[in-house]
Amino acid sequence: MYNSCARIFNHCKHLEKRVFCSATVPNKRRVKSKMDLELKSRENPIVIKLDTPEFKSILSQEVKYLKELFDKYQYEIRVAGGAVRDLLMSMQPKDLDFATTATPQQMKEMFTAENIRMINMNGEKHGTITPRINDKENYEITTLRIDMVTDGRHAEVQFTTDWKLDANRRDLTINSMFLGFDGSVYDYFFGYEDLQKQRVAFVGDPDVRIKEDYLRIMRYFRFYGKIAENPDNHDEKTLEVIKENAPGLQNISGERIWVELKKMLQGKFAGHLLKTMISIGIGQYIGLPLSTDLDELDRVLKRAEHLKLHPMSYLAALLKDIDEVTVLHSRLKFSGYERDMTYFLVEHRGDKICMKPLQPYEKLVLNTKIKQKDAVDYVREVLKYRGEEALIEQFNKWEIPKFPINGKVMMNAKVPPGKMYGPIINKLKDIWIESDYQQTADDLVKLIPGIIDEIKNK
Repeated sequence: MYNSCARIFNHCKHLEKRVFCSATVPNKRRVKSKMDLELKSRENPIVIKLDTPEFKSILSQEVKYLKELFDKYQYEIRVAGGAVRDLLMSMQPKDLDFATTATPQQMKEMFTAENIRMINMNGEKHGTITPRINDKENYEITTLRIDMVTDGRHAEVQFTTDWKLDANRRDLTINSMFLGFDGSVYDYFFGYEDLQKQRVAFVGDPDVRIKEDYLRIMRYFRFYGKIAENPDNHDEKTLEVIKENAPGLQNISGERIWVELKKMLQGKFAGHLLKTMISIGIGQYIGLPLSTDLDELDRVLKRAEHLKLHPMSYLAALLKDIDEVTVLHSRLKFSGYERDMTYFLVEHRGDKICMKPLQPYEKLVLNTKIKQKDAVDYVREVLKYRGEEALIEQFNKWEIPKFPINGKVMMNAKVPPGKMYGPIINKLKDIWIESDYQQTADDLVKLIPGIIDEIKNK
């Protein structure tokens, strides 16, 4: 296998023979072909020169020093990936990632010679070195590389000094651009045009790109929600390829899937994209039931989509009961907060009949056995899920009152300790809530003898 790889790539003088990340499944291994490397590309990759406020803002002292350092050692370095896309959308990048012609070993030697500390050395096996510049900023810098052999999850990579070959391995055209420190945007595979058209397209053949890493299915939908103009402007051939490859997601870890799915659910068209994913058969491979409650999702979207729903609300709408929440959690590995919110939504999303509409939700906060702050969040999300805008406004203004009865008050009232404590406090709390929190400790203590008699006579 390795010999055949070498023969295929002898024409690529820019390659360095170095292999990483070789944990692969033999019967699914795919070797990068010559055809993969000869995709149609732009002859002159520089498409525009940025001079925007957003671009200028990324040129901090630390970034300029990084550039000067690489110039000193005669290595090329450019901003890569998402930051370039964001700048072209007139957005401030959250993070800066860099690509370079220097190998990890060359970077380590350079940073060591300049007394620059390096952190998180785990990234080295992927070709990434992370220096801490001026003891202030950490930057991930990755050597240009080619994914030589892939299995749908991992890749064996080989270093290169050819920027086009590195762009070739990336998932989407809009993520395959580089940015020089003079503002020049390098775009080999027409990502600039796709961004202008608000179009999400894979680099080259979608089937090839997806089979290299099936998580790219999830990334397609995430970035569609980030840049598309409307929820249903997908390329039908791309959706068909995604449908054919959907079973590959069953071999991707739930944690990785959830990272991408959560970001999608925080973006535009979340509910609509979720329905599209289900319609082409993705749901069953990411932990959703075969029969999802699409009618409930439609109801939620109609009444509450404008309320900036939490990602868990979209998922809860698809689930019929607590058991389905448990199955989904076992696949995607939610945080405890996310898991409990989903349980809470499924349990409390139904109608609550009461003369005082907010009172049942106040009770959920006051009687909670979880952190009260989390209970407040969960109740607010239930109200959003239900589209109860007036109640949300009231709930946001509600100041949580303090229940005046505690263990010390009960002792002073000469209530014998034991199993009656809980039922007495619960009954007193119900009375206090029904009084709109007007009953004082003295008022409630007077009711204790009657409550004791009531409990004994049951």
